[in-house]
Amino acid sequence: MHTNTIFVLQALTLTAACFFSSSMMAKSLAITLDDSPRSATGYFDGPTRAKELIAEIERHKLPQIAFFSVGNKADGEGKKRLIQYANAGHIIAHHSNTHLDFNKHSLSEYIADFEQAEPQLNTLPNYQRWHRFPYLREGDTQEKRDGMRRYLKEKGYLNAYITLNNYDWYLESLFQKAIAQQQKVDFEALQKLYVELIIESIEYYDQMAVEYLGRSPKHVLLLHEMDITALYLGDLVEALREKGWKTIPVKEAFHDDIADYQTKKVFKFNPGRIGEIAYDNGKRKGLWHHSLDETYIKRRFETEVLGNLKH
Repeated sequence: MHTNTIFVLQALTLTAACFFSSSMMAKSLAITLDDSPRSATGYFDGPTRAKELIAEIERHKLPQIAFFSVGNKADGEGKKRLIQYANAGHIIAHHSNTHLDFNKHSLSEYIADFEQAEPQLNTLPNYQRWHRFPYLREGDTQEKRDGMRRYLKEKGYLNAYITLNNYDWYLESLFQKAIAQQQKVDFEALQKLYVELIIESIEYYDQMAVEYLGRSPKHVLLLHEMDITALYLGDLVEALREKGWKTIPVKEAFHDDIADYQTKKVFKFNPGRIGEIAYDNGKRKGLWHHSLDETYIKRRFETEVLGNLKH
């Protein structure tokens, strides 16, 4: 074979290998915000939070995200906030009527609460028949879990699972408590801590996915509609992009093959879809990363966000 021909074939082989390698290494995630319209009586009021959050989304060119919404909060200012999110092109979805803890209620009570939320939510623009269980608790008995699986299927609802878990809500609670107590907050340090904590958990669950699924799936990131989200979502996204992550629309993420996965395990406390898959394949420890530990978060917040200002 001619030397030039061999060189061309080698180059093509190398290019193909690089292409398939980069494809396998591609990482993507969709962003979802739970508990909307969440209470807003601290750093921001509701209208300001919505304005800042929409601006942050647009400024950083994020694709369509989903707001999992609580029915009994979807009135007055809260309803106006949800309409703003929908009019900005984002999805409104179902998150129960009273943020009910399924572990503490019967199947019939949970279904009744679910149905109370529908008239409050399904008339809003961009409503999708997606349901996310509050606290990710899908039923602590087989009867409850399987009953809700059947009910959601009959109603035509997707179980809007997550793959990337974190405790952003706890960091928010520490921030709001500091504001209420008129403590000096180092906002630059808060931004850094927010980004680091969430990326720690994202990378942990992605590595778990690669180990137990054999690939990095189209991930679904759980966040909440909160003030720190409005402040720092863009910083988080830019940090992720620097690490090679791509943000995708939520609809695209829910077309991953793992959307149809159903664990046989009854989880009282659900670690998310990747945790389910890992458990079903033999993993028994480490389904929750240390960045989801309240003691760990509080220590870092007090040391890094408040500690530097105690003089």
